[in-house]
Amino acid sequence: MALSAGASAASPEARYPNVQRQSLYVPVRDGTKLAVNIYRPANGDRVEARRLPVIFVFTPYRARFRAEDGTINEVALKDDMALRSLIAAGYVVAVADIRGKGASFGTRRGFQDRTEAQDGHDLVEWLARQPFASGKVGMIGCSYLGGTTFHTASTAPPSLIAVFVGASDLDKYAFVRRGGITAQFNTRPDEPASVDLASLPVDADKDGADLKAAVEAHARNTPMAALWYGMPYRDSVSPLTGNAFWQEVRVYSYLDAIRKAGIATYFWGNWQDEPTAQSILSAANMPGSKFLAGPGSHCVPPPGFDFAGEVQRYFDHHLKGADNGVDRAPRATYWVEGLDGKGGYVRSAALPGEKATPVRWHLTGGRSATARSVNDGLLAMRPQGKGVDRFTVRYDLPPADYFAFWAKPMDDKGLSYTSAPLARPMTLIGYPVVHLRLSADKPDATIFAYLDQVGADGKAEVVAFGRLALSHRKEGKAPYATMGLPYHSGLKADVAPLPPGTEADLAIDLTPVSRVVPAGARLRVTIAGADPRQRNLKDIQQTPPPTISVRRGAGDGSWIDLPLAQPTTK
Repeated sequence: MALSAGASAASPEARYPNVQRQSLYVPVRDGTKLAVNIYRPANGDRVEARRLPVIFVFTPYRARFRAEDGTINEVALKDDMALRSLIAAGYVVAVADIRGKGASFGTRRGFQDRTEAQDGHDLVEWLARQPFASGKVGMIGCSYLGGTTFHTASTAPPSLIAVFVGASDLDKYAFVRRGGITAQFNTRPDEPASVDLASLPVDADKDGADLKAAVEAHARNTPMAALWYGMPYRDSVSPLTGNAFWQEVRVYSYLDAIRKAGIATYFWGNWQDEPTAQSILSAANMPGSKFLAGPGSHCVPPPGFDFAGEVQRYFDHHLKGADNGVDRAPRATYWVEGLDGKGGYVRSAALPGEKATPVRWHLTGGRSATARSVNDGLLAMRPQGKGVDRFTVRYDLPPADYFAFWAKPMDDKGLSYTSAPLARPMTLIGYPVVHLRLSADKPDATIFAYLDQVGADGKAEVVAFGRLALSHRKEGKAPYATMGLPYHSGLKADVAPLPPGTEADLAIDLTPVSRVVPAGARLRVTIAGADPRQRNLKDIQQTPPPTISVRRGAGDGSWIDLPLAQPTTK
């Protein structure tokens, strides 16, 4: 079932145009005081006296702070996560700083560790007991805030009824060190103390003395980038935390607790955002969950979709008991790029990729005369031109944006294989998987694979990408449902160099796609050895750079499985 781009899931009236705010410190189980900001719906000076459901947000990015231009920013009064709309619709919204950040006391031991999860648990239960609360709590968040939402749910607080999780991960190792390679997410430098000092003190902290004392403790926080860089294997023991930290922060280990508690789950991502690959897997591992994907980038409310209305309807059903059809609606709502020539939302009982048929396209010989690569090969349904193509890894990459959430075409940095113009439109919904048979002249190298759509005008855009280190090529049995995708164990015992000149088979799952590729467009697979979004590229590049040899054509050549779906119509 398809929706028009402007379809509205709900049209709530703002019954509460005003807000009453208070902030205070709330101690959690070990006595650490966390800064909590509470926003109650009001009409003029009259605050709603009835007990209302609470929406809780748990952030490392400061609940309230003064920007450099002097303006005050408050998470709860923005609507990118529908929070202002929820207050207007009769919800109390609470936003707390995690320990070790913002105005909260304590030190952050690790990124989304169990201490942070238990802090979320304690705050949910504290909120549920307050005189303004109905006893029912929901949580919402995106990116790190999606992670605090998911991890808090994994502790199964009795009062937590429903969560709306955006751009978070099910398997943090497979996300942060995808294919054994760290890249964009979770690796930026830590912020200076001045950032947290710009937080607004809680109401009782008139002179800001508590804020200053809290921020002094933040200097002992575990450095996040160093934490991730220091654990190359899935079973690595972190020298900073003293334990196998990847195991502590893998949400998939705690899914049974969420299921047994009956917490409703809704997962959200956008197609030009790497975490969406994990969001679909999260939904696949939580029966009965909902899923939403829009055409935008990281945590952008899906354009052309009534996001605030969807969030409100979801929480109205689960926290207020509204019989509004949310439970009967199709499981997935997602944008299909190029639908009817432009794009549109569809509703489906299946998650993206569940109904796709893998169709094999081969990396083969010949020349497309369309690419800048050293070989400019062909991508075809039938293999031909059996042989080997070689390239030397190039590190002369353009500088990445500080938050380069999406890849740019890389065909001039390696090998490429381009199809002929499509004779008819092709609908791709799901995860492409690249299968490479290759060797290198060094015992390890990083391999990056990209799927591009090339328009009739020659303009290329990356529609999916993935990465895998040669040493991490071994696959294993996944501890969660992977929707048929390859699972690389990443265990120290399974990570091994590849003797120079020895061929090996690599399976690289790419980020998911949802698009109708129009007739006249081409598809292109690009293979490179470095990506500008690796923040530590200068530290890991090899001198001289590796030379990679990729086998193509019939027999034992390389290929890509494309997730072919039935044509999507309204």
